[in-house]
Amino acid sequence: MELQALKSGSDIRGVATGDGTVLTVSVVKQLGAAFAQYIAEQNGISIRKVSVAVGRDSRITGPSLLAAACEGIAAAGAKAYDCGMCTTPSMYMAILSPDFRPTGSIMITASHHPWNINGMKFFTERGGLGYADLDRVIKLANSNLTLSGETAEIESYPFIPVYRELLSSMIRNGLPSGGDQPLSGLHVVVDPGNGAGGFYADMLNSLGACTDGSQFLEPDGMFPNHVPNPENKEAMDSVSQAVRKAGADLGVIFDTDCDRAAIVDADGREINRNRLIALISAILLEKHPGATIVTDSVTSSGLAAFIRRSGGIHYRYKRGYRNVIDEAVRLNEAGIDCPLAIETSGHAAMRENRFLDDGMYLVTYLIIRAMQLKRQNQTLSSLIADLKEPAESAEYRLKILDLDFRNIGNHVIGCVLREAERLDGWHIAPDNREGVRVSFDLKDGTDNGWFLLRLSVHDPVMPLNVESDVEGGNRIILRKLYDLLREQPGIDLSVLSKMFES
Repeated sequence: MELQALKSGSDIRGVATGDGTVLTVSVVKQLGAAFAQYIAEQNGISIRKVSVAVGRDSRITGPSLLAAACEGIAAAGAKAYDCGMCTTPSMYMAILSPDFRPTGSIMITASHHPWNINGMKFFTERGGLGYADLDRVIKLANSNLTLSGETAEIESYPFIPVYRELLSSMIRNGLPSGGDQPLSGLHVVVDPGNGAGGFYADMLNSLGACTDGSQFLEPDGMFPNHVPNPENKEAMDSVSQAVRKAGADLGVIFDTDCDRAAIVDADGREINRNRLIALISAILLEKHPGATIVTDSVTSSGLAAFIRRSGGIHYRYKRGYRNVIDEAVRLNEAGIDCPLAIETSGHAAMRENRFLDDGMYLVTYLIIRAMQLKRQNQTLSSLIADLKEPAESAEYRLKILDLDFRNIGNHVIGCVLREAERLDGWHIAPDNREGVRVSFDLKDGTDNGWFLLRLSVHDPVMPLNVESDVEGGNRIILRKLYDLLREQPGIDLSVLSKMFES
């Protein structure tokens, strides 16, 4: 098959079992061999000096695809390490581990996607592969690879125990007065959704925390209880109920491979999306006053105001965790103090952690702060008590009906930008870096409602986010936009026309 069709951003992803299978054992073997050759090529070294660690999440296709990747790496002449079940961040940390240090790593995962889908994430010492890097791996995989003719070694190297100790040390160092039980007195409910993160509860328990009420810790690649996804309502409701039932101080939830996370407070209140960004921003701005926080483009006006009040600069950028991270790295290289890149999806990358998007690192950082605050009879929620929440918030997906969807989408965005410049009461956002973001003065207020219309990176869809600080404001905004777009060809506005023409 055409391997380029499996590219999803900077990852490989596709159906891995059942009808329509495209991510087969042979394809993964081919990509494993290509990645080993890519590393040799990039470093100017012999393939025999290349070693690649491979881990997987709990999906049912994980074991066979991990074995296939290792076979491809070994067939290319590089050494392969079978790390078994791992988290995505741990597979990058493996490269940095002084006692291990493979020259690259692969994680077999499809994040929060359904059980029948799987994928591959690739890492070198510089971090996750970018879009162009992955194109090179695919090109190598599509070529007639020259294999070594002599299969190299495949060695078992379980890495989660090493990664777990890194997190444990982080907690002990962050709470030095706590001795061997630095989390004693803190009650945390852990919900990894039957993904790869079940070990986290035992780790917290070993450091003195009570983890009673934790749920779905056992890996199960069919995900029988709920989707492991911090953005999923059912998943968040489940962990919220568990926290309230257990009377815990907080709950934590991970996606399948633990590069994303969210928390809930003692009342079961979700702290994800804008709240999560506000919380970690408030903590980091205590250490880095005046710093810049890079987020994706759909963050709220209330969050921007919160970051300003906390002494920081809010920098909105394009959606996509790789985009946000790369921009934060660029800003730091330009001399701008930027300790955090974070998406509303829960991808969070901190400078002190090499800008690795690591949900467990984020949660561990928050748990340390929660323990410190508990000793002062305070909670994490107190840090975001003055975060202004929108009265209304919604997202719509407008389908593009033309095969040339990118040109249609860009034409629509250009049209909205031109009209917004001339229409009274339409204010184009000064930090408009993706699509078109326009704010409005609603019901005698000022800058209290907005929409963002953008083009999906991969799909023939235009996501439309709309938010208002006043009841009924979304409808006012959507009416204005619908009247502007209703004559535009090639875009399905039925989701809006139902509101205004029924």
